[in-house]
Amino acid sequence: MTRVDFYLLQDLDPEALQRFACRLASKALSGGKRVHLHTDDSIQAQAIDELLWRYPEQRFLPHAQLSHEASVAPISIGCEDPQDCDEVLINLSGSIPSFFGRFDRVAEIVLGNQREAGRARYKNYRDRGYPLFHHDMDDWES
Repeated sequence: MTRVDFYLLQDLDPEALQRFACRLASKALSGGKRVHLHTDDSIQAQAIDELLWRYPEQRFLPHAQLSHEASVAPISIGCEDPQDCDEVLINLSGSIPSFFGRFDRVAEIVLGNQREAGRARYKNYRDRGYPLFHHDMDDWES
């Protein structure tokens, strides 16, 4: 069954969410997992694609947008269903993607000013019986 982890950040800056997603992707990749960064739209996908070229510093994370041959990259980015990935889903969109249940793990990142939306997603997963874990991420960039 899919494990769902909620990462609670004190940050309010949307770019903090993206930087934290890059760190999660890096950690999953280090563990030999394939990752999909799910976005709301192609604009958000492009922003995370650009960030992955420079963050985390001193580390290259091989990635591609779904519309750009992502099937060969261990990290895919996009707002569509990644047909060839089912290990780690990092959800950066404002809603729960319909295909989340086929992934081994789902990461939901909640900024300090998005607690209500995070609670709604938490309740949705809980009501459907998924195992939930939460992590308070204070000073995660230090």
